[in-house]
Amino acid sequence: MRLYRDWLERERGLGFADYAGLWTWSTTDLDGFWRSIWDYHQLASPTPFASVLRGGAMPGATWFDGASVNYARQVFRHVEAAEALGLPAIVAEDEQGGVTEIGWAELRRRSASLALTLRDSGVARGDRVAAYLPNIPEAVIGLLACASLGAIWTICSPDMGTPAVLDRFRQVAPKALIAVDGVRYAGKAMDRSAAVAEIREALPSIEALLVVESGFGQSSIAGAQSFAAAAARADAAVVDFEPEWLPFDHPLWILYSSGTTGLPKAIVHGHGGVILAACAGHLQLDIGPSYAANTLGERFHWYSATGWVMWNLQVGALLGGTTLCLFDGAPSGRKGQPDWLTLWSFAARHGVTWFGAGAAFFASCRKAAIDIGEAGDTGAIRALGSTGSPLPAEVQQWGTDQFAALGRPDIWWCNISGGTDVAAAFLAGNRELPDTPGKLQCRHLGAAIEAWNDDGQPVIGQVGELVCTRPFPSMPLKFWGDEDGSRYRASYFSEWPGVWRHGDWLRVDADGSCTITGRSDATINRHGLRMGTADLYAAVEDLPGVADTLVIDLEDGRGGSKLLMFVTPSAGRTLDAALEAAMASAIRRSLSPRFIPDLFIAAPGIPRTLSGKKQELPIKRLFQGWPIAKVINPDAIANPEIIPWYQHQATAWRERAA
Repeated sequence: MRLYRDWLERERGLGFADYAGLWTWSTTDLDGFWRSIWDYHQLASPTPFASVLRGGAMPGATWFDGASVNYARQVFRHVEAAEALGLPAIVAEDEQGGVTEIGWAELRRRSASLALTLRDSGVARGDRVAAYLPNIPEAVIGLLACASLGAIWTICSPDMGTPAVLDRFRQVAPKALIAVDGVRYAGKAMDRSAAVAEIREALPSIEALLVVESGFGQSSIAGAQSFAAAAARADAAVVDFEPEWLPFDHPLWILYSSGTTGLPKAIVHGHGGVILAACAGHLQLDIGPSYAANTLGERFHWYSATGWVMWNLQVGALLGGTTLCLFDGAPSGRKGQPDWLTLWSFAARHGVTWFGAGAAFFASCRKAAIDIGEAGDTGAIRALGSTGSPLPAEVQQWGTDQFAALGRPDIWWCNISGGTDVAAAFLAGNRELPDTPGKLQCRHLGAAIEAWNDDGQPVIGQVGELVCTRPFPSMPLKFWGDEDGSRYRASYFSEWPGVWRHGDWLRVDADGSCTITGRSDATINRHGLRMGTADLYAAVEDLPGVADTLVIDLEDGRGGSKLLMFVTPSAGRTLDAALEAAMASAIRRSLSPRFIPDLFIAAPGIPRTLSGKKQELPIKRLFQGWPIAKVINPDAIANPEIIPWYQHQATAWRERAA
């Protein structure tokens, strides 16, 4: 960020007293800011662009009209500089300790080989290529190969149920499928060959199938090509291959919403928008080329499954020339024998400098009372990143204290919030700003984010709807199959036409720092006082004896409501009167007596999506009497085995109410 600001002053004559001034300029002069990102990162196009931004309305803004780009080209521009220092592009490890290291030139060769194989199989620009792969190098290679051809990438994690995978892939009719025949997770080997065969059978559009042989598959798949062979070519055609130049807004990939309450939205992002947002995002993350003097030896890791947008964000580190560190497996070690040092040990072994994960991971580490110092030498770690849900202040402080005990009291937390919708962050970090536990340091450059009250007015120091009032380059091009754009507009622009409503409760404080207090569709309104669910969770989940919670507010239609809190006690504990009293006291002390639940209910677990988000709205709808088939897709839930319990509780609740 400092280097960029120095460049702005030197090359553009733009100096800013503070980050607030820089952010204001970046969101009022969109042409000037995004052109500066293009120039600072030395992006190139063989064709001139007529304008940076044509039409400022949302949706429908056009970015860099006439420019030609390619995601893979941006990655491979770093090959020569990184190779000159012998730096790897990818360092990957699996649960059994197997390590794969791939250099930049080798990554380019494998991607070119796979691209040519796909082309020979009939895949062309605009065709969809689906992947059923875990967090392994083959997934990165597959994305780069597809991007090189102008094919559109889409991926699901093998930990998803087959019906959930088909709910996604059927929408986009892929021409090719790249799949793994087995996985190992939490110490257990699992065959996926039957699932792959079922997916192919259900998708008549598939003309080519490439299989990554894991050693865990129990049967061969008829007609499948070997992925390893497809990526092994080293002939003249591979040497001469270059990624195609594509229009700035050519589709790059299709991501999916959680799909817990209906058919997932198939969200399409473009090459240019993703590249541009990543370049700006790397300033906020404080990462740069691993071969550059300022970030020499940088190694970026963000633990994620492939079905979460954070997988795309971590791969985006390659756009900036940063070495990518992948871990394929469970962050908690073997099932039944949890070890929350697993990822920290991985980071220690491979010299990770930037360590990111979901907020739930850090909370679990704290609950397990681990000592990060026992993981080995984590001295290279200089930054910690969190997202997925609000990071409680006490969890962040725990992490800070852990690193202080290791001689690193200055460890930087970069908490971010954005999402699948924009494949980027709206709220982010800045190394030069104060780092307050429980808060996000700032609004992202170029993102005109505000908190709006019910009257559509921006507020400071109050909770409001998170909105974006001006276009951002990586906003979706469209939803696949949404021919007239009606579903797209209804998802983001129905509340205030022309203004993006993100669906989160946001508080922007006077110093520019931000707090996400939960989803705005899961708001609790008690006698006129509104509160996000994250505040309630922060109040109680730090208590001894509380493992996890979920809260819903059931309105009675007469102005009243019942607030229910489901509680999963810690191992060896029960939800008794003493624990209920402790939780009520914590809520009274931290928030208000108004938010003490009317009923605490012991639960066998808390339903979460595959990316770890609590499912408040689906459970609320279940209690309101919605048919379960319209409320919850069990294949999109990380712990579907507990859903029948909630269904039974909801039925009993309605019977009592009647």
